[in-house]
Amino acid sequence: MQQQRGEVVAESIRSQGRIAAAHEFDLGEADNVSRLFSTCEAKIGPVDVLVINHTHDVYETFDPAMVTNEPFGVSVTNAQSIDRHFAVNARASALMMREFLQRYLARKAQSGRIITLSTVLAHSRNVSYAASKHALVSYSMSAAREMGRYGITVNVVCPGATQTGYISPEAESQIAIETPLRRVGTAEDVADVITFLASE
Repeated sequence: MQQQRGEVVAESIRSQGRIAAAHEFDLGEADNVSRLFSTCEAKIGPVDVLVINHTHDVYETFDPAMVTNEPFGVSVTNAQSIDRHFAVNARASALMMREFLQRYLARKAQSGRIITLSTVLAHSRNVSYAASKHALVSYSMSAAREMGRYGITVNVVCPGATQTGYISPEAESQIAIETPLRRVGTAEDVADVITFLASE
């Protein structure tokens, strides 16, 4: 499910009589943030609700004993990998919040929503992903403090293990045992929370 192009989602929205557009950007490139907003405004209109749900995730570790070579293997972390995680997961998110506020103020809007998806857990064998997502939580909390006076709420959703096609049946069973509800999360669970946070 994660590997489907955005156009699949956009088409499902359009099939219900709604307006949607899909466009691909590498958010590790800082200039693409303003291009993303301009594209949204041109195709749909002003951005009132910003859901930051993009991510870069390559498994990596500090411990050479944890390195594996199988598909989606684990490598020892390095400067390039750390920089890429932070460029996409943290820096791009901060720039999106900045862009959102600048355009919001320019059009004298009165109500806005920013919702970020992140994690507050440490991740063994996924160290830079977890660290960059922690940075996103901090950016979100700062944005909430600064933007509330403009009528913008900023919230972080930390879903935990959510089955979007990447969890094997074996892993899903193990995760369910360790979860109070005895199941992994679903995309619908997360969507319900986001819908609430985007509402009045």
